[in-house]
Formats: sequence, C-alpha cells, structure tokens
Amino acid sequence: MPFKEKYINPFTDFGFKRLFGQENHKEFLIDFLNQLLPEKHQVKNLTYLHSEQNSDTTEDRRAIFDLYCTAENGDRFIVEMQVAHQTFFKERMIYYSTFPIRDQAKKGKWKFELKSVYTVAILDFTLSKKIRPGEVFHLAQLKDQNGDVFYDKLTFIYLEMPNFVKKETELTSNFDKWMFVLKNLTKMRNKPEVLKEIVFGRFLDAAELARFSPEEVWKYEQSLKHYRDMHNVVETAYDDGKAEGIEVGKAVGIKEGIEVGKAVGIKEGIELGKAEGKIENTLQIAAVMKAGGLSVEIIMKVTGLSSEAIEGL
Repeated sequence: MPFKEKYINPFTDFGFKRLFGQENHKEFLIDFLNQLLPEKHQVKNLTYLHSEQNSDTTEDRRAIFDLYCTAENGDRFIVEMQVAHQTFFKERMIYYSTFPIRDQAKKGKWKFELKSVYTVAILDFTLSKKIRPGEVFHLAQLKDQNGDVFYDKLTFIYLEMPNFVKKETELTSNFDKWMFVLKNLTKMRNKPEVLKEIVFGRFLDAAELARFSPEEVWKYEQSLKHYRDMHNVVETAYDDGKAEGIEVGKAVGIKEGIEVGKAVGIKEGIELGKAEGKIENTLQIAAVMKAGGLSVEIIMKVTGLSSEAIEGL
C-alpha cells in the first residue's frame, strides 16, 4: 500500500514500539525521558524488561505495558502511548505502578528500600477537565494535607499532545522539539532546520517508511488501520452523543414549554375568570337598582358603569 506520508505515525502501536522500544533505538527513549525527568534521575543507560506482568491473585490479572525498562541505578519506567480516553485511566496508571514496586522486593532480610518508579503516558487526547491552553506536561506525586510531597519516588507524568501548539520557529528546548516531532511527524517531508541535534536526525531516519522491510510495512498497515478505526469509533461516539443531546434538549425544551404554557394559561384563565365574574356581578346589581326605579346617574355612581350599559339593561 503506498503511503502519502514519508514518516511513520508514532501514535500507532507498531510505530511507537519500533521507534522507542527496540534495543538499537533506545537512545531515542533515553533522550526523550531525560527531557521529562529531574536532574537527579537523568538516565545514562537503560535495559528493556518484559512488558507483560502477572498478578499473584487467583484471577491472574495481567498488566501489559507498551514499554517497561530500568535505568542503570535501578529506577523503573513504564512508558505508555494512549490513543483514546478511558473511564478509569488514572486508576489504570496507579495499578500499573504497583508492578515495578513489587518487582523490587527481595528475599530474606529487606529494609523495604525502593528505587524510583515513573509512569509516563503520552496522550493523544486531553485528560484535564480544566482548560489550560498550551499546558502539555503534567506531573503528579503523593502529597500530604499541606501540599508537601509525601513520597517522591512514585511519579506519574502525562503529556497532553493536543495542547502542544508551538510552531517550528517557537521551539526553545529539546522538550519542545520532542513534542513537535511526535505531534507533526506524519506531516513532515524533510528534516526541519531547528532539529539540529544528532538524535533527531537518527530518529527521522528510523521513522522513514522507505527503510521498512515488506514485513514491517504489513505490520504497520495493520497497526495504522487499528489506530484509524479507534479514532473513527471515538469521533462517531462523540457525534452520536452530540446529536442525541440535541434531540433530548429539544424534547426537554418542548416539554418544559408545554408545562410553562399550561401554568401561564391557567393563571391567565383564573385572572380572566375573576374579571368576568366581577363584571357579571356588577351588571346584576345595576339591573336590580334600575328595576327599583333608581336614576341612571345614581346607578352610574354606585357601579361605575356607563349610561349606555345601564340603558341597555
């Protein structure tokens, strides 16, 4: 299948793991992680670990990570690419973090000293409910009631890619450049001038579709189809929900309109009935007075009716 794009889509499962999950490409993951980590946890080298983890519960629950690796100092990293929003996304990240914590348990005497665990998620959607234009990087740690960090060795980092809107001329750091590459890789035709670092040149070479073997092209096609299907499902659900919301809104509006109309009609009817009742009662009084031989002038003063109305009785 001929591709319109020059470079692979890094948001596909195949594309992400090919670029960041292979031993010969780990320099990309190291450089990428170092843009997210504090100085004391900078990675010099890392080792890929088995990405499938089994729970010791009777249900044998599993966790399958996109990437799972450890640095030379023992720090653990889970790196995930998330295409669509999930209801319990945060719970899933917390559950995932328990596996690299348990992995550090030692037999025999052990003082429970743990290495740092980082769970990194690259999101192709916006997770935050609050609107923060341009805010891409989010870091979360356990804190106490005063807002002080309670435990600094468990860190959750997630990147909201839709919020990254910087143009090529606005890139000022390697973090910006990585965000720009991930966000715009499929739109690139050539290497942007601003990406002068060697790591980006090698990254673009690794992402070039023309360098793929026929087997790799086939795997990428399947992964790309799944990615597009996922996006279509999400967009269809959004459109359906929007249409359903409009119809429900119309129905509710019509129902409320009818109820309001009834209430207004009843109120006006009561008022009108009262007014008509008063007029009828006044005419009856005037008729009795006229029959009793009282003059029109006196009846007018007592009832407030016009002389024509009294004459017509």
